[in-house]
Amino acid sequence: MKNGSFSEYKIFTGNAHPELAEKIASIMGKPLGKCDVAQFSDGEISLNLWESVRGVDIYIVQPTCDPVNDNLMELLIMIDAMKRASAGRINAVIPYYGYARQDRKAKARDPITSKLVANLIVAAGADRVVTMDLHANQIQGYFDIPVDHLVGMPILAKYFKEKNLDDVVVVSPDHGSVTRARNMAEYLDCPIAIVDKRRPEPNKSEIMNIIGNIDGKNCIILDDMIDTAGTICNAAAAIKDLGAKEVYSCATHAVLSGPAIKRLEESVIKEVVLLDTIPIDKDKMIDKFTTLSVAPIFAEAMTRIFTNGSVSKLFV
Repeated sequence: MKNGSFSEYKIFTGNAHPELAEKIASIMGKPLGKCDVAQFSDGEISLNLWESVRGVDIYIVQPTCDPVNDNLMELLIMIDAMKRASAGRINAVIPYYGYARQDRKAKARDPITSKLVANLIVAAGADRVVTMDLHANQIQGYFDIPVDHLVGMPILAKYFKEKNLDDVVVVSPDHGSVTRARNMAEYLDCPIAIVDKRRPEPNKSEIMNIIGNIDGKNCIILDDMIDTAGTICNAAAAIKDLGAKEVYSCATHAVLSGPAIKRLEESVIKEVVLLDTIPIDKDKMIDKFTTLSVAPIFAEAMTRIFTNGSVSKLFV
């Protein structure tokens, strides 16, 4: 170790998103670390680590996406293995943080799974978490270790800026995404609109009202994730009915579960722009999809962490 920083780092990945890990490692000029993450016949996770990590700064790239429980256990077991192998510092790079939607007690006897998962990651032995667009910002405070919370909005905003659309309005699909939409609107120098909705039950939403002027405008609906696509498709239909010219949508995390693909295909949305924090299966790719990579921003953040540089400069 020199001047308080590690002299070497290694990048490892589980089975959640090896393509993204390879992109990040390629940008950083490193091969992926050698390890095999498999399963015993009864489904338990099996790990073989084929190289020394003693005293090394370790980065484990592993979004906790579908299958969520398997990918989460892989992450925890990899952290435990690195810790027991005397790794110098263990950085859990989690582009998509699963179990984040239950971040508070919305009603009696609710679990707070985002805090539970944070406890598991810390207990396993992680020294730092690097993630992107948590479902709620306060989840950063659920960890007792440093959290670098990267933002996907600038990547999406840059893409739309280069499209040179006229009469643009950024639309927040609910009250929870207003800050995210406002930041994108500032980047694009355009107004915002807000969809007033209610959620009678999980994965179902009803549009109540639209706040703002969207008549004759090119509308960009921005959200942190698209899961079943009910919210974003209902919002798109509502603003189209109220006179929107064209409707685009964008999100950081392409969860795309259940009827999402069918809904998006049949929706009035012209283009869906997604980041690659989660792998999208080939059979889910449709003509409306445009995918942008988060590998450069994660590679830059990881490089700055290794060299003790300022990660906040990434957002300036």
